Amino acid sequence: MRRVIGMDIHRTFAEVVFWEEGKLRPAGRITMTRAGLEGFGRSLGKEDEVVIEATGNAMAVVRVLAPYVARVIVANPLQVKAIAHAHVKTDKIDAGVLASLRAANFLPEIWLPDADTERLRRLVARRNQVVRHRTRIKNEVHSILHAHLIPPCPHADMFGRLGRIWLARQVVPDDERAAIERHLRELDRLGEDLGVLDREIAQAAIQDPTVKRLLTITGVNLVVAAGLAAAIGDVRRFPDPPEPGQLRRSEPAGKAIRARTCSAWSHQQARALPCSRHAGRGSLGGVQSTGSAARLFSAHPSPPRTSDRGRCRRAQVAQPCRLASLSGARGTSS
Repeated sequence: MRRVIGMDIHRTFAEVVFWEEGKLRPAGRITMTRAGLEGFGRSLGKEDEVVIEATGNAMAVVRVLAPYVARVIVANPLQVKAIAHAHVKTDKIDAGVLASLRAANFLPEIWLPDADTERLRRLVARRNQVVRHRTRIKNEVHSILHAHLIPPCPHADMFGRLGRIWLARQVVPDDERAAIERHLRELDRLGEDLGVLDREIAQAAIQDPTVKRLLTITGVNLVVAAGLAAAIGDVRRFPDPPEPGQLRRSEPAGKAIRARTCSAWSHQQARALPCSRHAGRGSLGGVQSTGSAARLFSAHPSPPRTSDRGRCRRAQVAQPCRLASLSGARGTSS
């Protein structure tokens, strides 16, 4: 008899619902500890399937329960929400939805990375956090200078050797001076952490053939290549990409694409596009090739061309003028 177990996992507990012969049966809660999960796993059969949603501790649950069941499936929470939207949401309902979708073979699941890929993802994520922290600290120093009407630093890097000499000569209150020195000490410490993370990423990814191939693309350094390899995982799990000619034949008319792009383009989508200036800063950008890199990022929308944006702006400016002329003509005729 087939059984599917849906689990709505939280920080300290998980709600469990069994699907058996087309019926849902709540099984209560279990504690989210290794001992609690192992005890629950021993009560399951080798033919059972367990379904959970992707969250912070999902991979730990997979590792603990995998030896006791046939398969542990991690569902995409965004797609599950789109498929099974409910006005009433409880832990039992969510767990039952997961089990029912899997029983109907309609569950949007995600690919589970191997141990090496998972470790590389953690390293890249930690490096990104350190880079963002450094950026916040630098912005704090800039805000202090801005608040006291100090002109911009004449040197290229205000936090380099010459920039710090210039920074020490600026006249600011004592408490602000102490804050700047504290920020500089924190920047030095984060720089050391960043160097350690860079070495760990290099040791983990330098022998990867995927990383070596990505390094042949202009604008991609080791950190960016490692981030791409960690995010994509095993590229062989994807089907072969279509040729550019096939993409052009399958797309709708160019005018409709440009009109939709001009109206829907946003700064958030623009930041998602690969850009060479982000290379080595913890992002996954930095791809400039039009070959394999274009296929890697084919899911990103393309920004409107300059001429198209100019036509859109001219049309927006001309529209009120045409309306005003029409209203004036009606007034004259009346």
